[in-house]
Amino acid sequence: MSERVLLAGCGDLGERVAQRLRARGDEVWALRRRPPARGGHGIHWLRGDLADPASLHGLPAGITRLVYLPAPTTRDKATYRAIFVDGLRHLLDALDTRKLAQVLFVSSSAVYGEHDGDWVDETTATDPPGFNGAVLLEAEQWLAQQPLPATVLRLAGLYGPGRLQLIERLRTGQARVPRETPHWANRIHVDDAAAAIVHLLGLKSPQPLYLGVDDTPMPLDELYDFLAVLIDAPLPAEGAAPTGVGSKRLSNARLRASGWAPQWPDAREGYAMLLDG
Repeated sequence: MSERVLLAGCGDLGERVAQRLRARGDEVWALRRRPPARGGHGIHWLRGDLADPASLHGLPAGITRLVYLPAPTTRDKATYRAIFVDGLRHLLDALDTRKLAQVLFVSSSAVYGEHDGDWVDETTATDPPGFNGAVLLEAEQWLAQQPLPATVLRLAGLYGPGRLQLIERLRTGQARVPRETPHWANRIHVDDAAAAIVHLLGLKSPQPLYLGVDDTPMPLDELYDFLAVLIDAPLPAEGAAPTGVGSKRLSNARLRASGWAPQWPDAREGYAMLLDG
């Protein structure tokens, strides 16, 4: 049976989700502040601003699945709160939820703190070191208190087409990496993230929380050195660990056990494919 899915905040990741949903026969609506001038792939585009409740009138009835995956235009606490906490509340207030069978909230591994390279899974305590993780955690907790079936997917760092800023930093010698004390990195290809979202929408009884990450956490210097060699750039110099991102190894065991598997289990293979293309 086809679903009627609303994607709230439909950027690059959302469009990849939409194409997969359309391919399996679902009806897809996509909410964006500035929809594309010409639609495509059978997506029904809607104009609306999650931070402005007055712009959310007239949403389609009969939505059975909601995927909440906005991307803030600026990186500050006020904007994050307006989009992830207030925006989620505004949207659910405006939406006819009588047939809503699932809300899937796309969050981030930024909700975890420093773990000194230890393994982290869905049972690990949260301790966000930055405002972004704190706001996302607040939104997760608010959603869990609502009388709606909800699923949270905490994604690791995305990479893929159009997400090659790291490569440019390596080419220009701007990238720095800690070497004396390993800092563990976690990645997921954007297509694998889209596949995980669609997979969770198809589960009959999903658990309330999943981690979305590939199979291969690795020390940041190992990843950076591999990419530098791949593009014939100098190895990055010693530098501080990224701020606001604890060193940890994320486990995808729960998501894999549900039937999902990444097409790109190792970011080195994924980056090599992108650069070869």
